Amino acid sequence: MLHFHIITLFPESIEPYLKSSIIGRAQKDKKIKISFYDPKKFTRDKYGRVDRRPYGGGPGMVLEPEGVLRAAQKALRRAHGKATEKIFFATDGAVFDEAMAKRLAKKKDILLIAGHYEGVDARVQKILKAKKISMGPYVLTGGELPAATVIDAVARFVPGVLGKAESLERSRVSSPEVYTRPETLVWKGRKYRVPKVLLTGHHAKIDEWKKSRRTSGG
Repeated sequence: MLHFHIITLFPESIEPYLKSSIIGRAQKDKKIKISFYDPKKFTRDKYGRVDRRPYGGGPGMVLEPEGVLRAAQKALRRAHGKATEKIFFATDGAVFDEAMAKRLAKKKDILLIAGHYEGVDARVQKILKAKKISMGPYVLTGGELPAATVIDAVARFVPGVLGKAESLERSRVSSPEVYTRPETLVWKGRKYRVPKVLLTGHHAKIDEWKKSRRTSGG
């Protein structure tokens, strides 16, 4: 079973998604497990405060290292020690892709550090020797969505997570365009038809069409 350990100030922001659909079913079937660790519960600040002003100036607040490191320590004690994959979300990290998702799916434990505000003190990544990962050329308000995205993408490659029909669809040639009934959609006086090749039942031609759409970007 693959165990995801998420360090986050706001587990409630992604819990509903992770408890639903395929990911929720995978947890019930004990294919994956998801645990949350809130740095506020690990800080020694009497007010439970974990955000501080950044050295050198700048807008916003930064998550202090101690609370995050203690949360990580708790997670790593529950995990398989050195074999645990540790991920630190950063704009200068390696861009997350499907190849990375496949590799991570073979792990037993994955630690995801979801920052917030202006980010997490950089010493956390250095101390934990965590791999920097970027979700793309943009900035989000927190690391919760990236964490949920990684879990979703990785879990799909864990054996048994996808049902038979879903696994079959994943093994087929994918396309950025998909269609279903009706064959001809009439909307505001105009007709929108399903591409004829998809109605032929000729799998080789259909796969060729899908490949062409994928490479041309639609």
